[in-house]
Amino acid sequence: MVVFLIRTAIFLGSAALGIWVASLLVTDFTVSVTGFVVALIVFVVAQWILSPLILKLTHKYANAFIGGVGLVSTFVALLIATLIADGLTIDGVTAWVLGTLIVWLVTALATLVLPMIFLRNRIEERKGAKA
Repeated sequence: MVVFLIRTAIFLGSAALGIWVASLLVTDFTVSVTGFVVALIVFVVAQWILSPLILKLTHKYANAFIGGVGLVSTFVALLIATLIADGLTIDGVTAWVLGTLIVWLVTALATLVLPMIFLRNRIEERKGAKA
């Protein structure tokens, strides 16, 4: 259960970081303070549901595109978040392309780095408890 909670926190944190960084770097990618939480939750839930589904469909129908699953699921999750949550607005093709790339890249990097930090702290805590 603890591992699930840590993974959920890491995914929420990495998605929040990705959306925030995209809003800083891309002119027409805007997130309101009040709508950020709703947009984040919609994005994360959509991403959790879409990633395995898109991976399965890609594996079945288009094996060559398996590497792009993260980008596609990020794009679709952002699309759903903009439709459902008023806190996220993406205008123009450039903003959609750059926003998707940035959110995907930051989320992927954070998902790799954050577990190392959390797990290292947890391992150090266990070593301290045993001593």
